[in-house]
Amino acid sequence: MGVDKIGKKNVLRKSKEVSGVKIKGYDFNSKLDYSKLISSYGSTGFQASNLSKAVEITNEMIKNNSTIFLSYTSNIVSSGLRDIVRYLVQNKKVHILITTAGGIEEDFIKCLGDFVLGDFRADGSDLRKRGINRIGNIFVPNNRYVEFEKFVLPVLESMYNEQKKTGKLFTGSDLIMKLAEKVNNKESIYYWAWKNSIPVFCPAITDGSLGDMIYFFKHRHPDFVLDTLEDAKRLNDTTIGLKKAGAIILGAGIVKHATLNALMMRNGADYVVYINTEQEFNGSDAGALPEEAVSWGKVLPEAKRVKVYGDASIIFPLLVAESFSRK
Repeated sequence: MGVDKIGKKNVLRKSKEVSGVKIKGYDFNSKLDYSKLISSYGSTGFQASNLSKAVEITNEMIKNNSTIFLSYTSNIVSSGLRDIVRYLVQNKKVHILITTAGGIEEDFIKCLGDFVLGDFRADGSDLRKRGINRIGNIFVPNNRYVEFEKFVLPVLESMYNEQKKTGKLFTGSDLIMKLAEKVNNKESIYYWAWKNSIPVFCPAITDGSLGDMIYFFKHRHPDFVLDTLEDAKRLNDTTIGLKKAGAIILGAGIVKHATLNALMMRNGADYVVYINTEQEFNGSDAGALPEEAVSWGKVLPEAKRVKVYGDASIIFPLLVAESFSRK
């Protein structure tokens, strides 16, 4: 057989037909319909189809009255996604929040002053001279943290005095609720969490400006205690006995692990949606796919699950638009 015939045989190898969803995008020749545009993601392929699956899973969580854990890293609150999280909490569309110290403090700091759109390429030395902190392309004047300290210290003093008087040890989640009650601002995520009795957990409450305030306070009051073990118990206990449990996890790191570890106590979640940019090649929990969580008992083998690779600032508003805001 000639070389050309061998090559042709290999290149033009006959195949079997494949059944499934036909790949097809949105037809902009028709009148623009944003809902149909998002629906077309299901047949677009790549991460568009994963987003479509995330919408489907989220709607099933809602339909089946699941207890929904919403977990997010601090940059979610740094950005305008804070307002979307606040909407979900205000309207009781999610039931348990898990975030980082930055995800707590920046909500309160925004009640004291605005964050401003900046530039990813801004000169760090120049910003430092001007007292401007940069979070990606978001600028935060350091005066915001000065005002934040004035806001936090009276609450810590009150908790410390009660601890000395009664012997009661407060947790990080107790501190969050006391700050939420004090801020009394309807733009705050945690004001609505306090108002609607939605638990908020912060497994790394000392990792941020709030941690700095606690650190300075501890120097003045060495016997002040925040009971982190009690908070770990409270978080794990929220999962026990749930009929249906779902998790939407924006970003990775400690919020992802703490959420899934708590759900392991009930033998896994029924639904999970991950939205992050992390990769799994280095064995990190941050990059791990839902399938890995199944192996640990954090996600049920029969669970509906998907990971959407991408920036939550683009993806999460679309997910909410096609799920929570429709119900």
